[in-house]
Amino acid sequence: MSRVTWRDYVPASPAGRTFAVISMVNAVGSGLFLAASAVFFVRAVGLTPVEVGAGLAVSGIVGFLTTVPIGALADRFGARRTLIVLQLWRACGFAALCLVHGPVGFTVVSSCLAMAEAATQPMTQAVASATVARTDRTRTMAIIRTVRNVGFSLGALLAAPLLAADSLWAYRSIVLGTAAVFVASALMLTRLRVEGADTIQRKVGPLAALKDFRDWRYLLLTGLNGVLNLHVTILAVGIPLWVISSTSMPAGLLPGLVLINTLMSIALQVPIARAAEREGGASRALLLGGFAMVLCCVALAAAAGPASAWAAAAVLVTACVLLTFGEMWQATGGWELSYSFAPEDRKGIYLSVFSLGGTSQRILGPALITSVVIAAGPAGWLGLAVVFCLAALLVTPVTRLLRVTPPVEGISS
Repeated sequence: MSRVTWRDYVPASPAGRTFAVISMVNAVGSGLFLAASAVFFVRAVGLTPVEVGAGLAVSGIVGFLTTVPIGALADRFGARRTLIVLQLWRACGFAALCLVHGPVGFTVVSSCLAMAEAATQPMTQAVASATVARTDRTRTMAIIRTVRNVGFSLGALLAAPLLAADSLWAYRSIVLGTAAVFVASALMLTRLRVEGADTIQRKVGPLAALKDFRDWRYLLLTGLNGVLNLHVTILAVGIPLWVISSTSMPAGLLPGLVLINTLMSIALQVPIARAAEREGGASRALLLGGFAMVLCCVALAAAAGPASAWAAAAVLVTACVLLTFGEMWQATGGWELSYSFAPEDRKGIYLSVFSLGGTSQRILGPALITSVVIAAGPAGWLGLAVVFCLAALLVTPVTRLLRVTPPVEGISS
């Protein structure tokens, strides 16, 4: 692999550079809200933690069920137009959160937001891919992921003084600021002109798209990617709870693990994506991601052993580094394979189906990690390592099957 320079962190086309800026703007809004969401729900909306969890669980299911129908609409009206509507939809949803009081209203508004949030990721991928040549697609998606990490960090920093103010209107200003960011994103998208982003694909009814999708090879790839996507829950839920319950590392060092993950993702996502551009690189990236997660789980199991706080911390840092490599390889391989095997006239539907793997992980992952893996102790992490190993080993035969037997005309195949 040739030496990476600063130019590798800049998309090749003007449209790609513009979309990278739009992605950073979006991430600032998301980071702003995520840093304050839990406090906002409890102190501004007046919910208990149980009510927050129940509302988010319901909204997650709603988002899962509506992603593919919205993808079908994108094939009818164009991915860029659909993404503009989704950004405005998100803005309205966040503004509505300021008017919500009680669990019922919260669940309704959160469900409406979840519909837009779940569909935004595949639409973002479709529009981003249209801004660049095929040979530069993987690198551009890596750049977008890098700038999104920067944007998340900036958003969280912006939220800090408002959280410190600890007032109702400070919390509301965070949410309204998030809404304003998505309005700005929609306006920027209206000025983005890229060939293919507004192309009307095959017209399939939203319900028919959900009911008639039978490309089982692509569904297998979706499922494998969803399993490998568990790194999201391991970082956000698994590692913090494991540190507190089963290791001797001080909980005060947990932010350091998150910082390691963030800095590595910013610095290394583009070089890793470049390594995946060679023939068969996307499948290899997903395979390497799975094996990195195997080693991460082994390290997490081992972290319960040392009695020394610093020894445990060293093992957990190793686990975090391995998890971050798994995350970057999984993201790179998933981007390229999902787009490569989606038929040109059904990109919206196929990419939406592929995103369901990540959505399913977000719904089921926390319960799996907490109730099964952590509850079983080190053996639970070793068992999860076996699951990751099997998923990684299945990547190559599944992608080979997709190459040998492409989908036939129509939704079913």
